[in-house]
Amino acid sequence: MRKTFPKVRHSFRPVGRLSYLLLPILLLLASCQGTKKLNHRNGRYYSAQEIARMKAAERRGRPVAGAVSKTKIKSSSRMSSGGRKIVAHGPKRTSSPASVDRQLGTVIEAARSYRGTPYKFGGTTRLGLDCSGLLNVSFGAAGIQIPRSSNEQAAWGDPIRPQDLQAGDLVFFGGSPGSGSITHVGLVTEVSEEGVQFIHSSTSLGVVENALESDYYLSRFIKAVRPKL
Repeated sequence: MRKTFPKVRHSFRPVGRLSYLLLPILLLLASCQGTKKLNHRNGRYYSAQEIARMKAAERRGRPVAGAVSKTKIKSSSRMSSGGRKIVAHGPKRTSSPASVDRQLGTVIEAARSYRGTPYKFGGTTRLGLDCSGLLNVSFGAAGIQIPRSSNEQAAWGDPIRPQDLQAGDLVFFGGSPGSGSITHVGLVTEVSEEGVQFIHSSTSLGVVENALESDYYLSRFIKAVRPKL
């Protein structure tokens, strides 16, 4: 006697299975397109470094080749917490170690030789430096003796307007935005159309160069002086 078995219906859903197989591919394509879109401007793709440079230029109100600015900045002047102008209208004078006094050029190169040295309160060696200690040893390398503390260094020179800064000048900062008490000092190394660079001993990163126009240092800026040589 032949046995009979109930018929089992197999339900195939080719569309659903196809969608299941294609889902990882579609997600991969979407993620790739999303990544590219972040670096896409004006019909072409840029590196992350180029995009960062474009955004920085847009914040300063300067056009960048190949970039389209979404907003127009009415003024190229920025104000510090005390209401003083950091960036002047119009082009900025360029200044570098090669274009300044020979002694100041030596000071800047000496300061740069300490890049990467860790921060150490009261330190004046390559094992560790504080901000005023960096300036003290850097000027000393050029045979120039300067005061040891940042407050004394702030009085050692002629006050200048921030828009007149040049390589070799000293810039002073407070510990918090709006502070009028000097707690930090740096040495200007470059002045160009891109902005002002200064070297200093940071408590977190040691001896580094930074842009003066960054929001962090701009909000803490107090004064600038030109050393008396």
